[in-house]
Amino acid sequence: MHKNISRSNKRGGQSRKRRRKNRIQLCLNLFMLVCIGVIIFCIGILKNRESTTDGDFRSYVRKIEYIADESKSGGNAQGESDGALGHFDSKPDNFDDEQENFDETSEGSDNGWQLTLVNKWNPLPEGMETEIVELSNGERVDRRIYPYLQKMFDDARAEGIYPIVRSGYRTRQEQEEIYDDRMRDYQADGLSEEEAKTETELWVAVPGTSEHELGLAVDINADRIHSEGAEVYAWLKDHAHLYGFINRYPSDKTDITGVANEPWHYRYVGNEAASEIYKSGICLEEYLGKVGR
Repeated sequence: MHKNISRSNKRGGQSRKRRRKNRIQLCLNLFMLVCIGVIIFCIGILKNRESTTDGDFRSYVRKIEYIADESKSGGNAQGESDGALGHFDSKPDNFDDEQENFDETSEGSDNGWQLTLVNKWNPLPEGMETEIVELSNGERVDRRIYPYLQKMFDDARAEGIYPIVRSGYRTRQEQEEIYDDRMRDYQADGLSEEEAKTETELWVAVPGTSEHELGLAVDINADRIHSEGAEVYAWLKDHAHLYGFINRYPSDKTDITGVANEPWHYRYVGNEAASEIYKSGICLEEYLGKVGR
């Protein structure tokens, strides 16, 4: 009889263990189902969000193409980094003297050329002639600003910051091509011609009103080998005015400049003007007293 009781107790214990195991398994199954449901729900939300914002995202990527674009700078990044700004294929006759006599407090010129105002309300002056020099990476700048630009890049490299000139002087035809390409991109995203025009002109100057056609403006990026964009932009923000350059399109001056924030776009205005603009937190239009239309 004792043996029967023992077997009965044993069978009862095994039964309880099975029931406990089954309950645990059931709980695990329910937990997994809940997790799967949550995951499916989240994926649905993300897909919906992606479908509604994908066009905006692509548009934004194009807006910051100077930060992310590989098409132009990627292939030459190493070469541009080693030489940073690069050197003239043919140096100007007085280049070495200009470098030796570089003075961070000098204006660079007393004829006002460096303060020429070009924006959507003030096109390039008629008959303007600019002497352009070519850098080793194929970009070009006004010959007069080169010593200051080179000095700025040399000093940046000495501090472990490696900028490159991604875009400098542009001909009218080159500016027209950039403008037309951006218009087509926005229209391909579904914008009307008028909407595409409005959006384009927030980021690309109408041909004839671009500082790049003036030769005094450069778009500066990181080499992305030794430095990243944020590092370069931060250094320029704090130091560019020492060399006569200003961040031409600050984020809080869009209503005055007519151009959205471009942390890569720097314009030579001379040391005196650059220092005052930097210290006062104003833009070139405010400095010249020619705000708006």
